[in-house]
Amino acid sequence: MLVHLTRVQRIVLATAIVLSGIAGVAQATGTSEVLRFVLSGLALGALAALVGAAIEQVGERLGPGATGLLQSGLGNLPELFVGIFALRKGLTGVVQAALVGSVLSNTLLVLGLAFLAGGLRHGAQRFPPEAPRMIATLLILAVGALLIPTLAVRLRTPASSHANALSNVCAIVLLAVYVASVPFWLRGGPQAPVVTEAATRPPKPPEERTDGPEPWPLKLAISLLAVGSLLSALVSDWFVAALEPATKSLGISQTFTGLVIVAIASNAVENAVGIRFALKARPDYAISAILNSPLQIALLLTPVLILLSRVVGPQQLTLVFPPLLVAALAVAAILVVVVIYDGEYTWLEGVALIAVYGIIATAFWWG
Repeated sequence: MLVHLTRVQRIVLATAIVLSGIAGVAQATGTSEVLRFVLSGLALGALAALVGAAIEQVGERLGPGATGLLQSGLGNLPELFVGIFALRKGLTGVVQAALVGSVLSNTLLVLGLAFLAGGLRHGAQRFPPEAPRMIATLLILAVGALLIPTLAVRLRTPASSHANALSNVCAIVLLAVYVASVPFWLRGGPQAPVVTEAATRPPKPPEERTDGPEPWPLKLAISLLAVGSLLSALVSDWFVAALEPATKSLGISQTFTGLVIVAIASNAVENAVGIRFALKARPDYAISAILNSPLQIALLLTPVLILLSRVVGPQQLTLVFPPLLVAALAVAAILVVVVIYDGEYTWLEGVALIAVYGIIATAFWWG
């Protein structure tokens, strides 16, 4: 069945399996924590690419809107597993930083790289703003909801003594918003929020359809999705087990680790499709593909982890973030709205977004 995979897809599959195997051997033999941490992080990135490709192939049978929902729901599996295992070890600070870092890395770093790459190759790019505006609006509303518990505690309101309950209510409300958005995106919305190269590729004439790669058989797609998900769970456990001792050995704060390293390992490969769209002068698809990930992290992944923390961890995960994380989230959400709403981007805007991300990441280097 592997004959249906392209050369690149076979390389991704082989890389994911080999790196997972090496990480497993390193874990079993008790090698240095730093090496285990690095190997597990690389394996997570490769597995994210494998899971994303399998989800795309399964979703092709369901249509673009359903593909987007499936990809956004299952595409964050590696990060979900990392969050669960970190919660089991009581590393709530790492989980909070990783969730915020995922939003920041997509809205600032990945979007900035897409603007830079597309702008340098094609000049100023205009795009239909309807779908990106909808995603940006939902994102800023979701970020606002995430910040309310922090403000309630920091401002010493009467709700400050009920941070757990307030976080649970916010999580349930955000999940309700996500559920309410499902029919909207299934009907296409202004444009499906997640787009993949296979879903958006123009249909070929019948005489040309044999030239491109054939779709995977459904059995192969589901099998690789299951294998990728299982390996993601195993590697996430090893990654979290090595995280704390490795950061101590390297002198890196846990906040920086969650904000930058965990976030990039879990998301950068998955969002490379957005940069590819920008290079192909498809800015509308690039922006939708990139911004959908932080939106789903805010509406789906974060609430799920908050509710799961009630049963899997020694302490509950809350939405009470350190003030600097709150400020970083607010800055990222505002910048997304500013650069999206005019329906045009340039390479210089990409440079500015990347620079802001670098400054924020540096601010957390010391904790």
